Amino acid sequence: HHFPLFTWEFLMTCMIFHFPYILKSPPVITAQPESVTTFSADDITLTCEATGNPPPTFRWVKDGVEFDPSKDPELSVSRDSGTFSLTAKDGPIHQYQGRYNCYASNVLGTAVSNEARIVTENTPTLQKEKKVSKKVEEGESVVLPCNPPNSTVAPVIHWMDKKLRHIQQNERVIQGRDGNLYFSHVTEADSRDDYTCNTQFPSARIIVLKEPIKLTVVPSNSVVRNRRPQMMRPTGPSSSYLVLSGQNLDLECIAQGLPSPKIQWIRKDGVLSESRTSKDSYDRVLRFKNISVSDSGEYQCTATNLQGIITHTYSVTVEAAPFWTKEPKSQLYSPGETVKLECKADGIPSPEVTWSINGNLLTDIDPDPRRSVKHGVLTLKNVELSDTAVYQCKAVNKHSSILINAYVYVIELPPQILTEDGVMYSVAEGQMIELACETFGSPRPNVTWEGETWGALVANPRMSQLLDGSLQISNASLNDSGQYTCTVSNSRITITAELDVLNKTVIVKPPLALRIQRGKPATLTCEYQVDSRQDAPQVQWRKNLQKLTESSDSDKYMIDESTLIIPDVKEEDEGTYTCEVITTLDIAEASGSITVVDRPDPPTQIQMTEPKDRSVTLSWTPGDDHNSPVLEYLIEFEETEYERKEWEELSRVSGNSQRTTLSLKPFLSYRFRVIAINDIGKSDPSMYTDVISTPAAPPDSNPEGVRSDSIDPGTLLITWKEMDRRSFNGPGFEYKVMWRKVLGSGPSWHIKSIKSPPLIITDVGNFSAFEIKVQAVNEMGEGPEPKSTIGYSGEDCEFLNVNPDAPLNVGVDLISSTAIKVVWAPIKRETVRGRLQGYKISLMYYGPESRREHVREGKPSNISFVMTDSNEEMKVLGDLLPYSHYALSVSVINNKGEGPQSDPLTFHTPEGVPGPPSSLLLDSPSETEMILHWTPPSQPNGILKGYILRYQQVDKEDNPMQVEKNIDHGVSHVSLKLDPHSRYRFYLRGYTSLGEGLPIIREGATTLDGVPPSNISLSTGETSVNLTWVSKERQRNVGFFIHYLKKDGKGTWKHSERVNSSQSFYTLRGLQSGSEYRLKIDFKNKTLWEDEIQTAGAKFMEVRKGFVTESWFIGLISALVLLLLVLLILCFIKRSKGGKYSVKEKEEGQIDSEARPMNNEGFGEYSDNEEKRTASQPSLCEDSKLCNDDALDDYANSNSVQTEVIMDESLASQSSGVRDVPDPGTQESSPLNPATAISHHGLPNSAALLD
Repeated sequence: HHFPLFTWEFLMTCMIFHFPYILKSPPVITAQPESVTTFSADDITLTCEATGNPPPTFRWVKDGVEFDPSKDPELSVSRDSGTFSLTAKDGPIHQYQGRYNCYASNVLGTAVSNEARIVTENTPTLQKEKKVSKKVEEGESVVLPCNPPNSTVAPVIHWMDKKLRHIQQNERVIQGRDGNLYFSHVTEADSRDDYTCNTQFPSARIIVLKEPIKLTVVPSNSVVRNRRPQMMRPTGPSSSYLVLSGQNLDLECIAQGLPSPKIQWIRKDGVLSESRTSKDSYDRVLRFKNISVSDSGEYQCTATNLQGIITHTYSVTVEAAPFWTKEPKSQLYSPGETVKLECKADGIPSPEVTWSINGNLLTDIDPDPRRSVKHGVLTLKNVELSDTAVYQCKAVNKHSSILINAYVYVIELPPQILTEDGVMYSVAEGQMIELACETFGSPRPNVTWEGETWGALVANPRMSQLLDGSLQISNASLNDSGQYTCTVSNSRITITAELDVLNKTVIVKPPLALRIQRGKPATLTCEYQVDSRQDAPQVQWRKNLQKLTESSDSDKYMIDESTLIIPDVKEEDEGTYTCEVITTLDIAEASGSITVVDRPDPPTQIQMTEPKDRSVTLSWTPGDDHNSPVLEYLIEFEETEYERKEWEELSRVSGNSQRTTLSLKPFLSYRFRVIAINDIGKSDPSMYTDVISTPAAPPDSNPEGVRSDSIDPGTLLITWKEMDRRSFNGPGFEYKVMWRKVLGSGPSWHIKSIKSPPLIITDVGNFSAFEIKVQAVNEMGEGPEPKSTIGYSGEDCEFLNVNPDAPLNVGVDLISSTAIKVVWAPIKRETVRGRLQGYKISLMYYGPESRREHVREGKPSNISFVMTDSNEEMKVLGDLLPYSHYALSVSVINNKGEGPQSDPLTFHTPEGVPGPPSSLLLDSPSETEMILHWTPPSQPNGILKGYILRYQQVDKEDNPMQVEKNIDHGVSHVSLKLDPHSRYRFYLRGYTSLGEGLPIIREGATTLDGVPPSNISLSTGETSVNLTWVSKERQRNVGFFIHYLKKDGKGTWKHSERVNSSQSFYTLRGLQSGSEYRLKIDFKNKTLWEDEIQTAGAKFMEVRKGFVTESWFIGLISALVLLLLVLLILCFIKRSKGGKYSVKEKEEGQIDSEARPMNNEGFGEYSDNEEKRTASQPSLCEDSKLCNDDALDDYANSNSVQTEVIMDESLASQSSGVRDVPDPGTQESSPLNPATAISHHGLPNSAALLD
């Protein structure tokens, strides 16, 4: 049992916190030195840092020899680590080149670093060069050399001109990996004298400018000849490459030739991986990034032009530097345990693995019987405290070496659980979760887990305990939720963990595979369900695994939560779209796709081949079908010599065809075009072909529909269906018409040629038979021999040449109650002046047997007609009504009309079975009773004897049929006792002496006692509410009231008008807006339904009712107002009559009060004279405030209606004159005097004031 691996910092923290007396720890290298290639102008630093307690000391080994950097004055050494560095200088640095290892040591062991190499390089310098000039003939190939300085560091090379502009590269001009510039062939435009190779060493921060090269291209004296390809780099037919796994490899293929060759790459021993390789430099380079062993094999480059091809084969061998497949772990052990350090490495070739202890090879250390090495596993049995050390495992092959440290720390420590108690864990259903129980101690503590309801968990296959003590639960289920306990064995040390398993995130409606036409919008939806205990998820859309985002400066994608919208689909939008619903606990994803479809492109390269007199082969090349396969091709033609030029369909072929043979007609000029059709629609038409003309030929057919349409007597009219002009087959087309009498005229034909039908021949006799035929002819010859047909000349107007009274021997045989057979003697055909068309039977219906008076009155209620052929002598008539009176007669007809009818023959049909009753109604007065009402059959078809009723339950299988027989024919209803829980089917038939008739069928069930509805839907308005419900089946209609109460605590219950349960809808009106109401329905002293609503709109502000509206208060106020009026009147009377007046004042008093000036400042104010006059008058209320002017003003102003007096000029002029007026003592100008107040809107001011 050994301790799990922790970072040393964590381990030391735990040890110091729990065991402060333990301070020592083995050295662990935390920063490794790295290999470097350096120039004299560079700084050099080799890093080596390590942790440990006590702090480790550092030493270096260079090329297997001890190296002390502190003794070199050029080097600076870090105090706290083994790191040393060299500052750039001008002097030589080659003495520092070599292989270095760092050793970090303390009392518990020694750790060894990886090997680091320092490679020193001289600073690249420009060597003396001769100026290069090349002169080549146009069309030849040429190589401009670069020759960069030698260095282990690959330079960056650019070809430029003297203005430092890059030389343009293409398939003809390309730069090789060696830096040279290759021309597959040159043109005159390539002539210049400043081709300069610029070599850059970024690590040395140096650019070396080479001498410019002059290239002169001499024009060829003759036509430049094409040349087949030849390899320029690499040369020869094959080359080999050795590369290490993980490195990059470029295979080059530069070829010369005219025109410039095209390059193709293949893998000869397999399939060339598109994902692991890429092409560069115009396909001249095949690039492998991070090459692997599987890429070993043979590759081939093929260079092709019009003159030929050349190939080059590349053998690629991939080997591998050593790499670890199993690494030893640093661990704690207790004395007596067995240590096993596993160390396995692989590589090509296979590496050799060696072990060291504290930096010393195991082979250089004295053997120990407790220690052994087998297959790379170091085993140390029965360890002791002195076995504490750092062990090194090293793997070496020809390419490089790797080294790893692992310490063995033998120590005794008491057990502890480091994980916090009571940790809460959440996991989504189906995911994996680990409940931590990290322990500390030596020997390593054993722990056990128990569940709240599970007990020991070792038996559960989904739960496993890991080496570090954690409990791993895979494929978590909802039942896993609960509390778990981790306990250290043989101790009371425990912790608990709480696990909450949430429902997994599910995409319930994934995006679909859409086929969208270009330019149309596409919408992908991704509906999901997330556990309510989780936060809102993030929805991430991807196209071909690349993230999509909604950009503010682009309307390419519109993302609205779980919906992705592409408003304008284009070709580049094709691909797989994935919706990821990401929560903190899990991810759900689903994919759809968009395939851009469109109408196909028109076919191209329409060609006509194999032309013949009557056919031609048409071929074409299909256009792009835009992801919707072509279903068929439509071939259209146009007649070029026809005045009305239009394209017409000629043929259709399947979508996988690219040629077809077209049938042509003679004497026509054609041109063709092709249209492709797919699911989206038709393509645009292709380009049309050249014109092809077919030679003339005799007609292939004759006209159809040759007949005689003769109407006039003694005239033969021959007509036919005109032939289509495309069937003329040549010039000079006509119809050759031939006719002859069938009898007596011999074999000779009468012939006449005309351009179009009809042909009329006169004086041929009445209704004579002719043999007629029509043949198509043109200048090239006649059509095939036509078939003849029989036609007749016109018929005479007179019809029969027989005595109308002659009997036709008409007879009737009764077959059944609904069918008869009519027979008659045939007429002699020579008596018919025309073609005998047949016979006409007139059938007259007079009604049932009980209404014989209709027969005597000769008034049939219905007449029907039946036509027969000319050679028939009898006819069966069906669908007659039984037990009825009929009559019939027979007449003869030809093309001109109908002859006289035979004498009517009377007969009656026998009795039959009745038709179904006319109606059947079901009525249920109670839950167990059903009354059936019916009306007699409309067609009794005899004497109705009575009714038979059968019924059975239809909602139960194998129920017997119940029968009610012998219901008298005069009965029209019957009552039945039925099961209220069943549905019944009723069959009611009438019957006569011949048997039962057809039934009338009805289904029904008894009606149950009704109740008001209880499942009511509400829809509120401002002052009303709509109530809707579904009436229950089979329930009897019942009336009820809807009660409502306003929820302000003041009103009483009110109710609606009477409502019927069968209404299914009712509007309750008269409510107040913005108010809450209680609604209920009571039935039989029980509340069946109750609900609360709030009406819409603003709340109705109701005036609060107070004592102001009480009747006693209104009466009191009215009495006080009346008393006040009386006091005011008495006060004014006293003022006007009291005191003495002068004669002048008395005369002035007789002036019309209307002429007195009025003060505009207020209502009820007086002039100064009037004030003086009234001041001397004693008053009834001299001391009262009611009689002073201010009081009157206050009274007037206190009224709710203020009246403004306006006098216009006309009114002023009228009031200025003197009139006879009553005594001034009784006519005082006062607002309370209706005789003197100026009216306001047609009313006295006093009335307006007291309104």
